[in-house]
Amino acid sequence: MDTVPVIDIAPFLAGTPEGIASVAEELGRACEEIGFFQITGFGVSEEFIQEVYDVSRRFFDLSEELKATAAQPAPDQVRGWTAVGAEGLSYSLDEVAPGDLKEKMDMGPFNVPEDDYHRGAAAGPHFAPNVWPQALPEMRGLWERYFAEMSEVSRQVMRIFAVALDLQIDFFEDKINEHISMFRVVNYPDQPTPPLPGQLRAGAHTDYGSLTLLRQEQRPGSLQVMTKSGEWFDVPTIKGALVVNIGDLMAEWTNDRWVSTLHRVINPPRDIANDSRRISLVFFHQPNYDAMISCLPTCLAAGEEPRHAPMSSGEHLFSKFVKQSTFGQGVNK
Repeated sequence: MDTVPVIDIAPFLAGTPEGIASVAEELGRACEEIGFFQITGFGVSEEFIQEVYDVSRRFFDLSEELKATAAQPAPDQVRGWTAVGAEGLSYSLDEVAPGDLKEKMDMGPFNVPEDDYHRGAAAGPHFAPNVWPQALPEMRGLWERYFAEMSEVSRQVMRIFAVALDLQIDFFEDKINEHISMFRVVNYPDQPTPPLPGQLRAGAHTDYGSLTLLRQEQRPGSLQVMTKSGEWFDVPTIKGALVVNIGDLMAEWTNDRWVSTLHRVINPPRDIANDSRRISLVFFHQPNYDAMISCLPTCLAAGEEPRHAPMSSGEHLFSKFVKQSTFGQGVNK
């Protein structure tokens, strides 16, 4: 497969046996062949998504001094603002390259209970408090609602995944009910200065968790996916659709039956580099930090062995994120 299929998931959400089966079959095929697809019919209004875009654009238009009031608190906390060039996604794969030509703002779970599961030592930084810019108070409510909306879309996609993998439809429910997901808005600014050799808007990488939900703009400098034959191709922007890709944990859960695919965001052509700003809304769905990722029973054929050692969701996320945010240096623990 060298295209990203577009799948209407409304028949699954309607709950009919025929709709559940047909959508699960389509998604399962996409996950096996390319690891990417786009969904429509997921039930979040376009008007609300535009509001999130608008407030996010206003945030990135603030001065660096004002954005810095919500700066990322520590390398191991996926929260707050990070400046252009301060992260290198390629480092998550141990590939050296200059910092990515983007800035970003992150949030995680909110309204977190004050109990040992969420605040104890085992939770690490996964429920760290969110930070918000002082100059844009209206941002918080819109972002929290978007986090909640995408959490529900992700839950439904995980239900589709369960059916596609010949599991009970609710198989993943108790593994994602305290998920440690992240909502990130990425600003890819204009590029008046040519990039350094090997420098991209986002270096080639795979994602880490169960799935990613991306809303992208039709702007120069596109998202690209690598096929199994090693060719890069553009992922088209489709009005009203979310781009979905599975991450490394989903691939490991399926014993690599499903693929976590390399992707990147390329630079715009130089002749339009001064008019190429691009903003993406990205929701990284990540299972509960204590969910153990080991080969699913339906993904191990007779005589096969699991290809990956069991690892908790939280351990995996921590190691990957710290590599990209510290340019491979890690942090002292």
